[in-house]
Amino acid sequence: MRRIAEEKLLPADIDAQPPVQAAAALRLVVRSYREEIEREQRLPKALVERFHAAGFYSLVIPRELGGLQADPLTYLRVVELLSEGAGSVGWNLANNSIGQLITLGLPDEGVQEIYAHGADTVIAGTAVQGGGEAVPVAGGYRVSGRWRFGSGCQESSWMLGSFQILDGGQPRRNPDGTSVYWRGVFPRSEAQVVEGSWDVSGLRGTGSFDWTVDDVFLPERRTMVHAGVPLDNQWNRWPGVSYGLPAQAWVGPHHSAVITGIAKAGIDALIELAGEKTPRGRTGRLCENPQVQDAVGRADAILNAGRVYCSAMIAELWNTVAAGEDTTLEQRARCRPAAVHAADSAREAMDLMYRHGGSTSFQRESRLAECWRDLHVVGQAVTLAPEWYPTGGRVYLKMDPGRGCASDSVRIVTQHAHGTLRLVWGTPPGASHADTSSVAMSFSSSELASSNLGVYPRRRTGIAAGCAPAVATRRGAGAAR
Repeated sequence: MRRIAEEKLLPADIDAQPPVQAAAALRLVVRSYREEIEREQRLPKALVERFHAAGFYSLVIPRELGGLQADPLTYLRVVELLSEGAGSVGWNLANNSIGQLITLGLPDEGVQEIYAHGADTVIAGTAVQGGGEAVPVAGGYRVSGRWRFGSGCQESSWMLGSFQILDGGQPRRNPDGTSVYWRGVFPRSEAQVVEGSWDVSGLRGTGSFDWTVDDVFLPERRTMVHAGVPLDNQWNRWPGVSYGLPAQAWVGPHHSAVITGIAKAGIDALIELAGEKTPRGRTGRLCENPQVQDAVGRADAILNAGRVYCSAMIAELWNTVAAGEDTTLEQRARCRPAAVHAADSAREAMDLMYRHGGSTSFQRESRLAECWRDLHVVGQAVTLAPEWYPTGGRVYLKMDPGRGCASDSVRIVTQHAHGTLRLVWGTPPGASHADTSSVAMSFSSSELASSNLGVYPRRRTGIAAGCAPAVATRRGAGAAR
């Protein structure tokens, strides 16, 4: 029987957690800013200050940095509740927290710089690969680039972007010819927002504008390899179960929490409408229509079935890590489709509500129209794409899962001068629960002199054949934990 120490158990009542109660209390406050959020395409300063005071911007930050170190279910519930108030608000908070987790993978000097003024430092930017180019210079890089989807850029202090390093004008590549990407974190003051680049039907308030930097110096302490598709856990050097979880417990569920929150708001909007509206040519209120009654019941069941399954998969990963065990490929494979299924369930529930709202549903100022627009924009996110279903299916069928599958090599992304690496492995990019260990490797003089990244046979590392490969990341002096 699996034994988990009491201090590592998930909270018995997520809704009783202080950040969740604070989020529930702020839903109406968020609603009161709806028009300003849509018009200005940013979160109002007064609302951002309320979020700082409530601890929403430090939910996933380690306690040793002054953060709340919340478990993922608490974090997701906060996102979901704020999304009920306004989808743009939940989206920006969700993305901020993932950006913060990514920054925890920087060298210690970079982490200390970013959070020097507090654990609630707001991060915006783009987590996916590409957008920038960098030229190596003493102490770092000169970077230029343009990135899309800078959600929350109007409220942030730092911007996260991915780039390629150019040697002689050509991007660095692995020996197998595949592209190599790095991440950098830039001060918001060094980034320029491209006005007018976020002209969309839903989630206007996120302010997800394109943004640029032009020949900006980026010190090495604020760079790291871009591992995974879209990302792997590169923050597991921090103590605590939350930081040992595979990325699937965070990435994907963070957006499904936004869409389920919006869908709940959509159900509530139809319930309110049905109690007041008498459709043209009818004598009874909308709520007296059996088809509407059926739709509300179905929508609630569909939505909550998806929510509960996603939460159950995250809890399973948590309990496995908390017990000191390695998560399995099947567990990780189920978690990502569970997030997609929660989103698809939310979409189905919202479409039922929209259909039965009649002509009210397409009136721009109606709550149903707002929820429908925002929800369908969230549903287009790559993190919730239907491609994750066949990835899981291939795992269950004992087939190669495709993108991010394991191989018999370890990707070396940086190296210490004497050839000692800190390797992080677990499963493939895009589906990994990383575990850490120090492994000594010997390099030839030509390898040590090379600036190129490489893929090396596992036999060079001494890693057991049963351990899936992944990315080797550099840990500076004092960074290993």
